[in-house]
Amino acid sequence: MKKNEKTCLPAGRKKAALYDPYLDVMGGGEKHILSILKALEEKGYEIHIFWDENVDEKMREILDVHFSNKVVYHPNIFKQTSSFFNKYFLIRDFDLFFYMTDGSYFFSSAKRTYVFAMVPDKKLYDMNFINRLKTSMFQFISNSRFTQNHLEKWGIKSSVIYPYIDDDNNIVPKEKTILTIGRFFKHLHSKRQDIAIKTFQELKKNSMFQDYTLILAGGLKQEDKSYVQELQQLAGNDSSIIFKTNVSHDELLNLYKTSQFYWHFAGYGIDEEDHPELVEHLGVSPLEAMMHGCVTFCYGAGGPKEIIRHGQNGFLFKNTTELLEMMNSIVTKQDLREKVINQARNFVRANFSYETFKKNVIRELSL
Repeated sequence: MKKNEKTCLPAGRKKAALYDPYLDVMGGGEKHILSILKALEEKGYEIHIFWDENVDEKMREILDVHFSNKVVYHPNIFKQTSSFFNKYFLIRDFDLFFYMTDGSYFFSSAKRTYVFAMVPDKKLYDMNFINRLKTSMFQFISNSRFTQNHLEKWGIKSSVIYPYIDDDNNIVPKEKTILTIGRFFKHLHSKRQDIAIKTFQELKKNSMFQDYTLILAGGLKQEDKSYVQELQQLAGNDSSIIFKTNVSHDELLNLYKTSQFYWHFAGYGIDEEDHPELVEHLGVSPLEAMMHGCVTFCYGAGGPKEIIRHGQNGFLFKNTTELLEMMNSIVTKQDLREKVINQARNFVRANFSYETFKKNVIRELSL
């Protein structure tokens, strides 16, 4: 199909469409919104995506998102070169339209349009007169209470649909590994792999951690390779610090299963009230770590405060000194580790199962 060719949509089935300008990232936010579309497919909706290439394989390999029926792809008509009328006449054929905002808005002719709010960055929700006019009939969906609360401060009401976490009963032997997962980049809500490296180097001064390995895994784009080089220089020649970039879903799953501890530094040192966009907005990776039996430690800001019950299903820390103290204490307390692991799994199963997620999608979208 030529890029400028108008697509004729088949009549009959209800249609749901997505435009996500960050679809090339394939991160937690993409899995979240694509999972909403998957739940809609199970309700009988035909799924459409506006993107200039087919990303079915990437969705399966990186995010483990599988659609039962063929996804219909359309050229990215949201580029500036696309006319208002081209957008208007194509979008009006959809019953539901989802938009992961990058701060630009448009007049939507879909029956219902939803803005998926993943990042509580005020610049993305500048509701000037024109944007208020464009979004007057839009509905907003937040990925967490943290995001929802900040949108409300900026005059935007939203509902919350949490993501789901795949259940896992397959217990494998744990290794002496500390895992941290997050895209390798310095801007926005950086995962602060630099702090993880420095903290691990300090931790290894304790003889009980001499045999431990730190694994840093996450997505890497071409423009961020220099950041990984900086991190590698920081790690020096320490063979116990391992980098794994752009790993498949299966490899990531294995890392969760075999790691004893999980660290999450996103937002470290940031005041969440002044810069909510720079802290973790929810924490999908910590939730996955909790499900797979990692004792999970998160910097105590933003979304992780919604999911971590300190000392019960995981731990929150204010600084690296607190984290080191907790690590040095819990490494000798097997009973406490097992208790935390079990409570974490039960918490995720009770609140983030696929069935719960699907019910929330149906309820919040009034389907």
